[in-house]
Amino acid sequence: MEYPNRKIWIVQCLLLFSAACFISQLNASDDVIFYESFDEDFEGRWIASENPDYTGVWKHVKSEGHDDHGLLVGEKARKHAIVKPLDDPVVLKDKTVVLQFEVRLQNGLECGGAYIKYLRPQDAGWVPKGFDNESPYTIMFGPDRCGATNKVHFILKHKNPKSGNFVEHHLKFPPSVPSDKLTHVYTAILTPDNEVRILVDGEEKKKGNFLSGDDFDPPLIPSKTIPDPDDKKPEDWDERAKIPDPVATKPEDWDEDASLEIEDEEAEKPEGWLDDEPEEVDDPEAAKPEDWDDEEDGEWEAPKVDNPKCAEAPGCGEWKRPMKRNPAYKGKWHAPLIDNPNYKGIWKPQEIDNPEYFELEKPNFEPIAAIGIEIWTMQDGILFDNILISSSEKEAETYRETAWKPKFSVEKEKQKEEESTESDGLKGFQKVVFDYLYKIADLPFLGEHKVKVLDLLEKAEKQANLTIGILASVIVVILSILLKLIFGGKKPANVVAETKKTDVAESSDDQGSSETKDEKNDDGAAAGPRRRAQRRDD
Repeated sequence: MEYPNRKIWIVQCLLLFSAACFISQLNASDDVIFYESFDEDFEGRWIASENPDYTGVWKHVKSEGHDDHGLLVGEKARKHAIVKPLDDPVVLKDKTVVLQFEVRLQNGLECGGAYIKYLRPQDAGWVPKGFDNESPYTIMFGPDRCGATNKVHFILKHKNPKSGNFVEHHLKFPPSVPSDKLTHVYTAILTPDNEVRILVDGEEKKKGNFLSGDDFDPPLIPSKTIPDPDDKKPEDWDERAKIPDPVATKPEDWDEDASLEIEDEEAEKPEGWLDDEPEEVDDPEAAKPEDWDDEEDGEWEAPKVDNPKCAEAPGCGEWKRPMKRNPAYKGKWHAPLIDNPNYKGIWKPQEIDNPEYFELEKPNFEPIAAIGIEIWTMQDGILFDNILISSSEKEAETYRETAWKPKFSVEKEKQKEEESTESDGLKGFQKVVFDYLYKIADLPFLGEHKVKVLDLLEKAEKQANLTIGILASVIVVILSILLKLIFGGKKPANVVAETKKTDVAESSDDQGSSETKDEKNDDGAAAGPRRRAQRRDD
């Protein structure tokens, strides 16, 4: 009799387990506010802009190497705009909101955007079929790359409660855009404690606080005071900290006309100097070309070569004394500087209360009523996929693990195979170096130098012949910034001057050697320029 009871018990357990799974899925779905996988065609659900400026075509295609579909930017050098109104507006206040989507730059991204705009309700003054760059948004988030711009944007449009104006607030020092052609997932996490965290491929790259002036530009909370726009600098305000000494006079023995250099009277002509030998002689091996026409081309002259006798002697031709620095040279006389007795400091307008100042405990987020992609790009092949809005970080992580990571792993493995077959050991080593340098370029200490470092890295990747030199420059820039942060200070003025002087001298030497090299070309190369010169003279 125990067997039927055991069977009933097992059935009951299975039912309980199924119910638990259903409840778990129900709770999980409650965390998903919006999700678009593009498994089905977007027609009828997404609305392409009918604005005449936006002629770019959107396509529903498979990602290269996968069966997974996405929304593709179909044409290069065109404006693209498409929008998906949400069933209900998403309120961003007092809860965690996660914005996440995937982008694959299948043809790279040299100049263009691949970001998403999270739009305000339509009563703010826009319609889906007229969606354009003026349509009001709450948040703009995602990759953007062109020229010096290389960043994963996070921009909040926040309403000033005093003025009623909406102001764009940019997250400072955002992460850079991955430079490969793999699928990457971008995540922005907004939390109730006013924090925003930016993740790329699930790894946190940037964290900021909405109310911190150090994290957003301009700050959400304006300064309490501002310079008085009506305050003007008095006419007698003296900002010169130092002035020429009015009582100083030029010394009587100060010669402003003395030359910088003079002949070295102590120098003597080296023994064995060949005064009567020219530095160059006609090339004895050169012969007049058979097709040379004296009437048309002029009298033929043999190309010049270095006089071999000069190579064995200290020098040839007229000997001249070398120049040396003139000890009497003092240059233009200037009165020495003294402290200005009338110095009042650098003038600044007085501060007044900022009429737009306000206090804020939490940002005044506008609700998100639609998801729009409005971009201009010089590349096609930009593929959007798995767009998610969720109230759960865990749910967003689950989507990364199940929807993004398998694709990325396949693409990464294929990339490694291609690199191993197409590149030698040196290039493999270079890639490791590049990977580490791109990670360093994302570190906050680079600050405003980040764009310069990223630009150099991109050039190094594209120009193989310059890679080593550019990488060395990048490393020098990074080390210079580190040393400056550690030790502070600047290079002494005299060191800078000597460095510049040396650079100029080296540049002159290089130019001179190049010209000499041109003159020493073989018969045909040397005769050609001389022949053209003769014709121009005629």
